[in-house]
Amino acid sequence: MDMVELISPSGVIPALRVTSKKQALQELAKRASELVGEPERVIFEVLIGRERLGTTGVGHGIAIPHGKPPGLKGLHCLFARLETPVDFDAIDDQPVDLICVLLAPEEAGADHLKALARVSRLLRDRSVCEKLRGTDSRDALYAILTESAASHAA
Repeated sequence: MDMVELISPSGVIPALRVTSKKQALQELAKRASELVGEPERVIFEVLIGRERLGTTGVGHGIAIPHGKPPGLKGLHCLFARLETPVDFDAIDDQPVDLICVLLAPEEAGADHLKALARVSRLLRDRSVCEKLRGTDSRDALYAILTESAASHAA
């Protein structure tokens, strides 16, 4: 699974201004709603419900909130670079500044896991994260997320 299949340029938020984990998830749910045509509240509830199971802050300033909103068609990814890092209850207690939201249909078992693994592999690459942190251009962020795909293919 390739990142270009998961994310579109309109799914990249180059400088999200939030002050908390909850606000980040609310804003990302709002943006996701605009992209996928599902209710913002439903997406937010799915994301916050997943956080209650355990943090999606995976360490090194990265969070990968994910879930399966009812009625969703297809896999969708949003990426946000935060203007200021926020506490995300990450496993390493470090604030988060890179968030990649993954939304999947309820019936997307293996595809959801493959997409999650793909995103995780990409964001574990320190050089990719340095590049993502080094620009606030939507086009440049999209290019970094999708061009790196060849070296991180699933």
